[in-house]
Amino acid sequence: MPKELREDVVRTVKDQKVEFIHLWFTDVLGFLKSFTIDIEELEMAMAEGMGFDGSSILGFARIQESDMIALPDPTTLQILPWRTGGQLVATMFCDIVSPDGAPYEADPRYVLKRQLKRAADMGFTFFIGPELEYYYLKDDHSTEVLDHATYFDQTTRDLSIDLRKDTVRALKRFGIQVEYSHHEVGPSQHEIDLRYCEALKMADNVMTYRLVVKEVAQLAGVYATFMPKPIFGEAGSGMHVHQSLFKGDSNAFYDADGEYHLSDIARSYMAGLLVHAREICAVTNQWVNSYKRLVSGYEAPVYVCWANRNRSALVRVPMYKPGKEKATRLELRSPDPACNPYLAFAVMLAAGLEGIEKGYKLPEPVTDNIYEMSDAQRERLGIGSLPGDLAEAITCMEGSDMLRRALGDQVFEWFLINKKNEWNSYRSRVTPYELEEYLPLL
Repeated sequence: MPKELREDVVRTVKDQKVEFIHLWFTDVLGFLKSFTIDIEELEMAMAEGMGFDGSSILGFARIQESDMIALPDPTTLQILPWRTGGQLVATMFCDIVSPDGAPYEADPRYVLKRQLKRAADMGFTFFIGPELEYYYLKDDHSTEVLDHATYFDQTTRDLSIDLRKDTVRALKRFGIQVEYSHHEVGPSQHEIDLRYCEALKMADNVMTYRLVVKEVAQLAGVYATFMPKPIFGEAGSGMHVHQSLFKGDSNAFYDADGEYHLSDIARSYMAGLLVHAREICAVTNQWVNSYKRLVSGYEAPVYVCWANRNRSALVRVPMYKPGKEKATRLELRSPDPACNPYLAFAVMLAAGLEGIEKGYKLPEPVTDNIYEMSDAQRERLGIGSLPGDLAEAITCMEGSDMLRRALGDQVFEWFLINKKNEWNSYRSRVTPYELEEYLPLL
């Protein structure tokens, strides 16, 4: 890390009269971890890192290998858009390293960096544009909504609309560019779309986005949730991920003469996403509740296929606009906003690069509404389906050599153990549904 860059960061926070810096990183499940340092410790922290007990972080070190170091990334410095205790506070994301300075293999940020290097070695830069949906609720122990609007509704004097606007303002003060925001299909469900950028920066932005959405809601006395399916009978919350590969300033997915203006690289990348879609599902949709969203009838993708415009497909190719070659991209519609973005972006990229490296052939697009097809029709067209629950997703993940290579042995094995424990805990519980349906009868 250049000394000049460290000095610029120190100068910036002193000029802004910042007193404390929150150092951020995530555990393997994607929960944001934080500790705070005084500004006087900042220069040393960037030069040497700050030690912590890795054995206390989910998915990190075993107790006999517990010494970890958080090394702040000076390019991620941001000033919080609200004051804490009357003081300005800054934030920085950290890379986790071992005491000898080597990158720590279980750090989700490093997992993504490894795949980005793989792409770079092939001449590519990976760009991401996610659409994160969420719900506003009255509190965190009920599902009482704040509004009853639906998709793109324009309402007036509505608290949830004001909260969304306040969130956009806060994100902009964080330096996060917002493309647009709108009301989603469900009551009190909203979406704020972030402007395309390089994948590591976007993963950091997603972590910040989720915190800002929740913080703005909390300041207003309500609750925001990224739970994939919080309300029965209403639309679940997804995270549609637009993605593309660039070679220098040129979009490697674009071909003026290709069908749908897609290059061979784009077609092989998309084939990789489809071939490995079931394997990566446990990472892109990592919770028991994720599979309550992945059902027919609520606009969530269930079937493994692609289309040019068909929104019932797993992968969609947004319509090409003349003169917008750089906007050529693929949209993976299955992920949800409660995933670990570092791991999710890493496994998407790994699946796509696998398709390019091995020359996967893309099947024909599906133009009809897949939800309306019979099982026989889908079978005839070779359309498979995503896992129906977390248990099936775990099984698909367990047999994936591609996923093990993408995540690394430690993350792969720990993630599987954690998800198996979650599933076993869930399936042993007696739910309100069972009590309502069976107790009066059996």
